[in-house]
Amino acid sequence: MEAIMPSINQFELSRRNLLISSAATLAATTVAGDATAQSTGDLMTQASTLSLKVNGQVRDLDVDNRTTLLDALREHLHLTGTKKGCDHGQCGACTVLVDGRRINSCLSLAVMHDGEAVTTIEGLGQPGALHPMQAAFVKHDGFQCGYCTPGQICSSVAVLEEIKANIPSHVTGDLNAQTLLSEAEIRERMSGNICRCGAYSNIVEAIVEVAGTKS
Repeated sequence: MEAIMPSINQFELSRRNLLISSAATLAATTVAGDATAQSTGDLMTQASTLSLKVNGQVRDLDVDNRTTLLDALREHLHLTGTKKGCDHGQCGACTVLVDGRRINSCLSLAVMHDGEAVTTIEGLGQPGALHPMQAAFVKHDGFQCGYCTPGQICSSVAVLEEIKANIPSHVTGDLNAQTLLSEAEIRERMSGNICRCGAYSNIVEAIVEVAGTKS
C-alpha cells in the first residue's frame, strides 16, 4: 500500500499552530510570573509596627518586615553593643537574650519577637555597675580586641542558666542526672561564639568564677 504523505500545506499549518501555541503559553507564563513576583514583592516590602521590651524598657518600632533583630537593635534603637560579625549566624558576635534564651540576632527577624523581652549587653550592666560576668571577663582578661565580647558575655550568662535548668548538651554524660558544670560543658556550649583573638581559656575561667559565686 502506498504511504500517504502529508502535503506541504499541512506541514505549514502544523508549524504555524505550534508557534502560535508556544507564544501564547510563554505570554501567559510571563504574566503569571510577573503577578506572583509583584505579589511577593509587595509582601516583602511591607512594614510592621511591633513592640519590644528591650533592656526593661518598652520600645515601639516601625520596621520593614525584612529587618533582622540585629539591625533593629543597632540601626533603629542605636544599641550598638551588639555586634554584626559574619551576618550568617556562624560567629556569635550578635548573641542577645530573648525571653532569657540566647539567639543569634542576625538570623532572626524583628517582627518574630513582637511583645518579647530582649536583653543586650547594655542591659546586663553598665560602667560602675557591671554584671558579674562582665566583671569576671575584665578580671580574667577574657577579651583582646573586644569585638566578640558582648556576644560572648550574653552567651555565657545563658550557659549558666541552661546548666542550672538541667538542659543537656552534646557532651553531657548522663541525661537523667543533674548536669554538672565542667570545662567540657562550658566549651561545648560556648562553641558557637568565636573569639578570633583566641582568649578561650580566659573566657572559661571567667565563666567558672561566676558559676562558683552563684553556687
